Amino acid sequence: MTSQTIANTPTQDQIRRAPKVLLHDHLDGGLRPGTIVELARDIGYSQLPETDPDKLGAWFRDAADSGSLERYLETFSHTVGVMQTREALVRVAAECAEDLAEDGVVYAEVRYAPEQHLEGGLSLEEVVEAVNEGFREGEQRARVNGHRIRVGALVTAMRHAARALEIAELANRYRDLGVVGFDIAGAEAGYPPTRHLDAFEYLKRENNHFTIHAGEAFGLPSIWQALQWCGADRLGHGVRIIDDIQVHPDGSVKLGRLASYVRDKRIPLELCPSSNLQTGAADSYAEHPIGLLRRLHFRATVNTDNRLMSHTSMTREFEHLVDAFGYTLDDMQWFSVNAMKSAFIPFDERLAMINDVIKPGYAELKSEWLFRQTTSTSGSVAADD
Repeated sequence: MTSQTIANTPTQDQIRRAPKVLLHDHLDGGLRPGTIVELARDIGYSQLPETDPDKLGAWFRDAADSGSLERYLETFSHTVGVMQTREALVRVAAECAEDLAEDGVVYAEVRYAPEQHLEGGLSLEEVVEAVNEGFREGEQRARVNGHRIRVGALVTAMRHAARALEIAELANRYRDLGVVGFDIAGAEAGYPPTRHLDAFEYLKRENNHFTIHAGEAFGLPSIWQALQWCGADRLGHGVRIIDDIQVHPDGSVKLGRLASYVRDKRIPLELCPSSNLQTGAADSYAEHPIGLLRRLHFRATVNTDNRLMSHTSMTREFEHLVDAFGYTLDDMQWFSVNAMKSAFIPFDERLAMINDVIKPGYAELKSEWLFRQTTSTSGSVAADD
């Protein structure tokens, strides 16, 4: 093993400590099981399948892995069900920021749909303000614990509903108060992004940012509409772009027109490996399209999607990729810089995060082998003497 290999092959601890950037994470998909149990008890929510936190966490993972769309969707009915008060939203958002910071995430964009949190009488504005308050509280707690993180909110509209323009206007009103962009989410089939053109046209007129869930299950038409009709800045998932890439038996690769456009325009792909396995986009981590997309230099990023349902974290996602593809600290830095370049905060702030936080963090990790090797060499010299 060469010194270069030693320097770049990350240990589990290094993966955790590495500065990571997360662009695709759902607030209602990342609750702590214990928090769900406590919130359910506080508001009298009696529909949980388990009331023991460990058993409940296992139930969420099993339901998400079941292959049953009905059971998968049921998981969100429980998390959303306990997120209907201001206090619950503040707590969940604060714990989200804390958990991500503990996992080595230095910048995150976390999305949620305000329209799903109105059953307790909150207004859309009150939902946004509660979540923003929670993120700021979580950032402060993280600093106290020796971690640094910045969290921006992505306000999401549900694509099967008819409130996209209203939610887009909400995102625009709070754009300088913690909300960094807009998204649409929900089932792709039968609900194309073009149903919400008025929202996207409005955001473009306002010079605001938006990503669109596309190319997760439905395929290339969803990606094409998101980009060419709606004008998305990023693709939420976008993993099905692989359908427009041919790999020949001799190893040569031919990109179709859409795949070429996505790569040429450096359109970010918010790839979520563990989630993609659950939804059938790949059969294993080793077969996940991220390997080919990385080799072809697409603007690929690594994300968690739903940490609770996928029993994952950014550290776990990278552990899987290191095992599957032999990725190094250099690869991790490449993915992290890609994500930071693609974030929805101002350019100068993105540049500062890359130059002052991400690159120095990876440089420090990559230098650690020198001290391990020095210790080993010193020992051998002493023995020879």
